[in-house]
Order: sequence, then C-alpha cells, then structure tokens
Amino acid sequence: APITGEAALAMRKKLNINQSEFWSRVGIGQSAGSRYESGRNIPRPVQMLLRIAYGTAAQSAKQVEALRPSSAQEAAE
Repeated sequence: APITGEAALAMRKKLNINQSEFWSRVGIGQSAGSRYESGRNIPRPVQMLLRIAYGTAAQSAKQVEALRPSSAQEAAE
C-alpha cells in the first residue's frame, strides 16, 4: 500500500523526531518532507526508502527483497 503524507507524519510523530531528522535519513530535505506531510504525493522510490528506514523489520526485509533481482538472491546463498 502506498505511504501517504499522513502515514509519514504519524511515523515521524511516533519516533518523536523533527522533519529534518526524519526526512534526511531518506535523502529528502525538510521543505520537501513538509510538502509530503501536507498531502503532496510521495514518489514511489521515496516510499520504498521510508519502508526500509522506518518500517518494521519484516516490512523492511520485504521491501529489500522486492528490489533484489532473483539472480542476486541465488548468488548470495
């Protein structure tokens, strides 16, 4: 499911960190982060990074696996 600005804001508030700290971890400036939290659509690559950085361990692992080509998974085994 897409991560909305409302969901990103809830994640940030739960962690009790400011916009600069929250968004800089995924390469986004405070100003853009503020716009996303106010309702602007969050691009898919940023949503993926948010899942990896702030999702549960299971959500993070699932997102990373979805990004890896199957040949890379086999090579790592």
